[in-house]
Amino acid sequence: MTRLIVLITFIMAVCVTMQAIAQEGESDLSTRVYVYKTIGEKKLKMHVDFPPGWQKTDTRPVIIFFHGGSWNGGSVRAFAAQARYFASRGLVSTRVEYRLKSKDGVTPDKCVEDARSSVRWVRANAAELGIDPQKLITAGGSAGGHLAACAIIPESVETDNADLSISTKPQAMVLFNPVLSFMHGGLASRVNGDKEIAAKISPLSHVKPDTAPSIVMFGTNDRLKAFGDLWWAKARELGFRADKYTAEGGKHGFFNQSPWRERTMIATDEFLASLGYLEGEPTMKVPTGEKLKALKAEQETKTAAGKRAQKRKNENQALQAEKDKKTGERKK
Repeated sequence: MTRLIVLITFIMAVCVTMQAIAQEGESDLSTRVYVYKTIGEKKLKMHVDFPPGWQKTDTRPVIIFFHGGSWNGGSVRAFAAQARYFASRGLVSTRVEYRLKSKDGVTPDKCVEDARSSVRWVRANAAELGIDPQKLITAGGSAGGHLAACAIIPESVETDNADLSISTKPQAMVLFNPVLSFMHGGLASRVNGDKEIAAKISPLSHVKPDTAPSIVMFGTNDRLKAFGDLWWAKARELGFRADKYTAEGGKHGFFNQSPWRERTMIATDEFLASLGYLEGEPTMKVPTGEKLKALKAEQETKTAAGKRAQKRKNENQALQAEKDKKTGERKK
């Protein structure tokens, strides 16, 4: 069981107040950053990409992206490309920061609390954001897909001051190789073996005939695809819509690499268009030939750099742990 938990952790990690604080440096002036929640001294931010021609008086659909990273790491930059694309197609696109184990020492249920807070914040500030609160789409990859799916749960874990009068229920979900249950694979250990909390953050335990339509995407070589198989089976049994998208030979996090990144955006575009949230044909094109080769080379370079950085981080942590151990022994 321990080996399975370690394996799940590894493959997920690989994938890895209404005042505007500032214009985000990584984008153009159509992006703004807001604080949606404050816990102690920590301010959790939401990065919002507005579509061309946007006005506060609009009532546009909104999509909320949650990055992956095994509830331990990750960044809102993970879904920057997707957010900007769907903003270009007319949606208000948001990307959510949430507490992480590596930075804040939290367990996944606290990540879920933050995700649910972010959904409520968006709905509560619909007039400021120019969105229709009843056209809300949650989206995410891996651990972020888990957070996006947890929005369907009527009674889950909540922050103490949560406004429970505002629903977290989405009208649609876009889920990239998501974790969908803490009742499987020994994941309850992530919440200290608390089965009650594990059940409260397990979307598979809460699906119903009226569960929001979803598109669920997995690589065929992703061990977490078992969650997708269970979700699709539940959909057939209960009658809710759950579109199935598989990438032949794809591993965990396949959607981060071209051409799957573009293909999954096109599939998502078509899914949202079928629900009436987008109009016209997808404008995204799948790269081919030399362009695809160049993109793959760029992605491989970034992946290698990321692995080197992670290796250095792990080595530094090991050195610090050894140093702390020796300091403790001397004090004895």
